[in-house]
Formats: sequence, C-alpha cells, structure tokens
Amino acid sequence: MKIAITGATGFIGQHLTRAFKSEGYHMIQIGRNDFAQGTDYLVDKIRGVQVLINLAGAPINRRWTAAYKREISASRVETTKQLVDAIETLSHEPGKPVPEQFISTSAIGAFDCEGHYTEADTPNANDFLGEVSKQWEAEAKRAITFGVPTNIFRFGLVLGQDGGLMKQLMLPFKLGLGGPLGDGQQHFSWIHIDDLVGAYFFIIKHQPNADMFHLCAPNPVTNERFTQTLGKALHRSTRFRVPGLFLKLVYGKGSEVMLSGQSVTSSRLTESGFCFRYPDITSAICALVDESAHPRTEADLDRSIQRHG
Repeated sequence: MKIAITGATGFIGQHLTRAFKSEGYHMIQIGRNDFAQGTDYLVDKIRGVQVLINLAGAPINRRWTAAYKREISASRVETTKQLVDAIETLSHEPGKPVPEQFISTSAIGAFDCEGHYTEADTPNANDFLGEVSKQWEAEAKRAITFGVPTNIFRFGLVLGQDGGLMKQLMLPFKLGLGGPLGDGQQHFSWIHIDDLVGAYFFIIKHQPNADMFHLCAPNPVTNERFTQTLGKALHRSTRFRVPGLFLKLVYGKGSEVMLSGQSVTSSRLTESGFCFRYPDITSAICALVDESAHPRTEADLDRSIQRHG
C-alpha cells in the first residue's frame, strides 16, 4: 500500500510513519517545501496513492501573537485546501487516480467547554480554535465531492513519552515540581499514542466510507486528576499548582487551551469495533512512565499494532 502523509516530521507523524513502514507500507512524505511548489507539484506527489493522511498544522502551545494565529490557521486550513485542490485536479484525469481514502485532522476544540460531546454532536465553539476547526473540516470534506471517501479525526490530547504534552511535563514532574494548571478542574480528553496509531490502522482497514471520528479515550478526566495520576506513577508530589495568571502572561491568548478543555469521547470508534488498549488514564500513564524508563523495541511496536488488529 502506498500512503502519502503531511506532517510526517511531527510527534504524531513520526509514530505513524514508523508504524506504517514496519508493516511494509510505502510512505511518501509531503513537507512545507512541497506545498510551496504549488498544486501541480502536489498532484504528482499524491497521484495513485491509496491513502492520503493530512497532519499538517503549526503547534498551538505557544504565545498567540496576531502573526502566529494566522500561521495556526493557514497551516491547517490553507494546506488542506491545497491538498483537496490537488485531488480535484486528479479527479479530472483519465482513470481518475485520486486517493482511495483521505484522512484529515481536526481538534476537539471544535466544541465548547460546557457539555460532553460525541461524534453525534454539532461543533459549537465560537472562539478562535473553534472557527479554525470548522474551516479546517469544511476544506477536507470537499474531497468527498471528487469521489474520495474522507474520514476526519478530531484529536484529543495525545499522550506519548517522546513528544507532545508528556515530553514537556516529564522533567518538572520528575523533579517534584509538577502541579495542576489553574484550578485544575478543566476537562482533559486524551488518547495514548499507541491507540491513536491503532485507530489509523483500524479505519484504513475497516472504514473506507466518509465519517467523523473523535480520537479520544473512553474516560476523560480533569487536569487535576491527570496531574495526580502522573505524580503518583512517578512517586512525586504535585503540590506546585501553576497559576492561571502566570500562564496568561507567558502564553497570552494561547493560555486558553491550557486553562480550558473539552469533555469528548468517541462513540463511533468503539461502535465500529475498535478496542482501546489504554481506556483509562491510570493504565496510559503507567505505561508511558514505564516506557520512559525502558524504551520500547521494534518488536514492542509490532505487538502494539497487532493488538489493534
């Protein structure tokens, strides 16, 4: 199978690329320079691939200046538009060599912080990230009109010891300097990186039709519960609460992501037959802490993929 992927050098992209290669898939990476070459260049990159995976997007855990907010939006919405424009071009070629499946990305930030949401609910967030998510998803869905089944994955917080949130937190927590963010009562919807990778394999194999999936574990927690669980796994105190005012001074409007959160789960993923290896925060964190002390081998990776079928 030939898979083209954007965002391959990021935390999630590296995990997916390594996992797909271990299964013998041929990977085609699409980077920033490829987008800069224009639509015709992208057409050549994705012509004849079976699966196109879109992970492009600038990190959001930085200070949100006006310029950086534009980058957050453009790196998601405009890159997705370029990919779908390339799909449209392919749809007019003889033999219609479009991807057999397009898997794009979005975020649970499409929802507000008040209720609990599954895929059956309509996105209702009206803040910056909410609007970006809606535009992002709308661009991806255009691929359906060109005959490409399109699945959109809304990510929760992805937990892995070598990237993302956990990589930032491990050192201060190991030093006994960890603690809740703000009052710690904000929702914390999460997924272990192994389950995220497993979901990609599962959907590619079992779900060729267009749909929306939340990539979140079945049991969301609060930031305080996450903090306590990580501290307990590391045998460290978590008394050093990080004041919300401090986060606002450092990250500006970007602090909203840290001080608020959505309660989101995936009914559609489990109803499709997917089994989470890490359904609760305790099992996920204990596995990550153990992995930090004993890095996994290629054989461990193979076994993880096989468990998800």
